[in-house]
Amino acid sequence: MDFNAGDPEHFEVREPARQTIPFVYNSPHSGRCYPESFLADSNLDSMSIRRSADHYVDDLFADAPELGAPLLTAHFPRAYLDVNREPFELDPRMFDGPLPPYANIGSMRVAGGLGTIPRIVAENMDIYRRKLSVAEGLSRIEAIYKPYHACLRRLIAATHARFGICVLIDCHSMPGNIRLSGSNVKPDFIIGDRYGTSASAELSRAALSFLSEMGFAAVRNKPYAGGFITEHYGRPVRGLHALQIEINRGLYVDEGTLSKRPEFDAIAAALSLFMRQMADFVADFSASDTALAAE
Repeated sequence: MDFNAGDPEHFEVREPARQTIPFVYNSPHSGRCYPESFLADSNLDSMSIRRSADHYVDDLFADAPELGAPLLTAHFPRAYLDVNREPFELDPRMFDGPLPPYANIGSMRVAGGLGTIPRIVAENMDIYRRKLSVAEGLSRIEAIYKPYHACLRRLIAATHARFGICVLIDCHSMPGNIRLSGSNVKPDFIIGDRYGTSASAELSRAALSFLSEMGFAAVRNKPYAGGFITEHYGRPVRGLHALQIEINRGLYVDEGTLSKRPEFDAIAAALSLFMRQMADFVADFSASDTALAAE
């Protein structure tokens, strides 16, 4: 399939029958619909081009609507467009003409090939066999990136207006070989709060505690502290909290075939319990009139 401007297929909101908890769940990197023209322009085969995706993360958090929270999920793949970046983090080496002056061409993510329109997937594999036109790159941002973020902002604003607080959980996965620097610790989960700036310390500690109590190795901020979405939408002093959760793919995906492992349902059930526990934790704070304060 190919995407066209205004297509509803870009992403979807899985709505609860009634929103009963002040949470918004977001899965921006688990899209599995690869435009035919994109594949035709790529150097990579159908397996290699999927290496950077957060495989099935939307399925892992599929219980969110049943628990009373909306789940925003992308259908477009991360290799095609990355909404966890600034809107115009663009690599001039990828395009056949000059980029607009407002493009951020100097970020570390652009230098690494992982801008808004990525140049590579994991293991430093170049995606494209040709340079893109500037118009083509900007059209992806206009047709998909901007509507996606407009939708996310609406969900956050509506939740905050209804409950006086909003907790955004930005859902991702990480390669199974990730280890903490200077150690052999291989985390199962990483909770990112931009070093205490995107969410209250209480929320982060609660998330780590719930996962640890289930027997998982859970750490905070290292090596992933949260991307653009966490940083951009987390404003704890205003009651807007954003946490990024990274799940070790080796727990639930065969990283050779990218198919679900037999343990998939158990991990999904653990995350369903995690979502319930987080909702109860925030409800207890609200009932006690205790503010969730930033660190």
